[in-house]
Amino acid sequence: MVGQSRKWMVLVATTWIQAFTGTNFDFSSYSSDLKSVLGISQVQLNYLSVASDMGKAFGWCSGVSLMYLPLWVVMFMAAFLGLSGYGFQFLVIQRIISLPYFLVFLLCLLAGVSICWFNTVCYVLCIRNFSVNRALALSLTISFNGVSAALYTLIANAINPSDDTLYLFLNALVPLFTSGVALIPILRQPPDLQPLPDHDANRRDPVSFVCLYILAIITGLYLLLLNSLSSDASRARLLFGGATALLVLPLCLPGIVYARKWAYRTFYANFRFDNSSFNLIDPDDLDELHKELLGGNDQSNGMMNTSFSVSNMIHKEGWFGKVMEKDRLTVLGEEHPARLLVRRWDFWLYFFAYFCGGTIGLVYSNNLGQITQSLGYNSTTSSLVTLYSSCSFFGRLLSAAPDFLQRCISRGLGGLQWH
Repeated sequence: MVGQSRKWMVLVATTWIQAFTGTNFDFSSYSSDLKSVLGISQVQLNYLSVASDMGKAFGWCSGVSLMYLPLWVVMFMAAFLGLSGYGFQFLVIQRIISLPYFLVFLLCLLAGVSICWFNTVCYVLCIRNFSVNRALALSLTISFNGVSAALYTLIANAINPSDDTLYLFLNALVPLFTSGVALIPILRQPPDLQPLPDHDANRRDPVSFVCLYILAIITGLYLLLLNSLSSDASRARLLFGGATALLVLPLCLPGIVYARKWAYRTFYANFRFDNSSFNLIDPDDLDELHKELLGGNDQSNGMMNTSFSVSNMIHKEGWFGKVMEKDRLTVLGEEHPARLLVRRWDFWLYFFAYFCGGTIGLVYSNNLGQITQSLGYNSTTSSLVTLYSSCSFFGRLLSAAPDFLQRCISRGLGGLQWH
């Protein structure tokens, strides 16, 4: 039970990291000031935005680093990369230091690398802690990357609504602070080597995910509908406090779910009727006792039955490949060598779809500040950036719909009773 509650804390910490590390979404908020300070053309400004996106090309470095370094070390390396990349840009835009265009280009590239490293950390956390429901965990956490611009707008307006250069300052410090807050749940995450998840836990997980998705929708609507009221500093502080409460609220959900389970075991499992020797026993305890009785006669026969059950479970879930490797259950899909990936058509289809399709949104997002400036709506740039960020959040959140639909169809009408 403790391991189950810890994995939910890790999931919430992952949503915090994603919510405050999508720093490339607010580029349009300060791009006009950066263009003016550097004295560059629109084409050169576009190259700076491209440099930030090119940082994803070096994402493989984070995967290699995780092979030799602890996960929390890689997370803080990403935070310090962002601190350096955005921090020096803030000094440039404040005219404290002067750097040539080429060095500013490298700083943008460094900032983009930090975003990709944070994403890798979040992906690994979700895959490690939710091997069965990894699709739901990934789509939930990735969606929060879209609300970063809305959250940063609230923070910037709470400090000084008229200073757009604050976005660079926040981009440098907030991810580092968020990494410090998320450090405790990450260090206390369940160990890699643990027994297979129990049947009851797998049944409760989708119900918890439904509740978390409902809270995520409420958070997105809150930021989308009320962010227009944050032009005043006092109201922006109040709205940011509400947004922070919505981000912290998911911590209560796993506690409620497992507190109910604990209360059942404590107050009912050991309950005895007066003048009777009859006990109320948890059906899960009966199942465990039944398995122990069946396997108690012959230890070797019990081990064979266990191996046969594991094999049946793997075949039932559609998992193929090696079952046991170095005393660990391995599942095809967790680790793939590069030579196997490049031989598969689905990998190349995904590669070209992301390479071509993702560019459209990035081009619009990076030039949104220039679009509003050309139309004479300079004062509404932050509102439009928030609108684009919130719509990106809901679009990412919808990526979980196919998985939910598939589970509902495969399990019948009792969708919430998934096993």
